This record gives sequence, structure tokens and C-alpha cells, in this order.
Amino acid sequence: MPIFHTWTRRVIMPLACALVLTLGSGCAAVAVTALGVGGAVGVNHTLSGIVYKTFSEPLPKVKRAGLTALKQMAIPVEKVALTERGETITAKASNRVIEVELEAITPKTTRMRVTADSDGIFKDAATATEIILQTERALPAT
Repeated sequence: MPIFHTWTRRVIMPLACALVLTLGSGCAAVAVTALGVGGAVGVNHTLSGIVYKTFSEPLPKVKRAGLTALKQMAIPVEKVALTERGETITAKASNRVIEVELEAITPKTTRMRVTADSDGIFKDAATATEIILQTERALPAT
């Protein structure tokens, strides 16, 4: 048996396998992150499942778009309340309590923060993200 063949089998093959496994797992993480970011461009998440986005629109316009989005998603609004810095929309869907906080940062800039609380412990970031995306889609129409 040639020495090169033995050396290839003992040294290069294990190193190649280790390299492929290391790079492969990194690629999967990068791909999943890229898909997530591409699906919700400009939407930020916190580790606790709270989702937020800042719009370059005045609060009343973002509020109308948010209410339109909730209506289109068949999520009934329970109440709208004034807060110190803006307004809060409370809605309920299935077993989720949804809270949409609107804060006027400037007269033409509004921050939307959405929490979809599924059971008091876990947050549904997917539903919160979709509410923001639908609000963004409804903005040109309002």
C-alpha cells in the first residue's frame, strides 16, 4: 500500500470531515438567520418575544394601519387607550392577548411595539411580527 494512501486515510480524511461538519453547521445557522431576516425586513425582536418597528409616519396614520391590519387578520380589538407617550391597542385572538403600543417619537415618527402573549409565560413572536408586517402593508392605503 502506498504511503500517500495511508496518510490520506489517516490524516486528510478526518480533517476534511471535521472541516465539512464545522462549516456545514455554520452555514445552516447563517441560512436560517438570512431567511428570518429576509422574511421580516426591518422588524426587530427582543429575546422575550416582543417585536417592534419604527415607522416614518405620524402616530394617527400608523394607528389606522394597525387597526386595519388587525381587522384583516380577523383579530377583534377589545380596547384602545391613551398612554403617556401614545396609545395602546388591546386585542384578543384564540388564546392570545395582543398588545400593540404606539409611541410618537416625533410628530412624523412612530414606534410600534407588539406583544402576543399566549399563556402568560410564552410570547408568540411570529404573530406579533405578522401584525407589524400587515400594518406596514396597510400604511400606503391609509
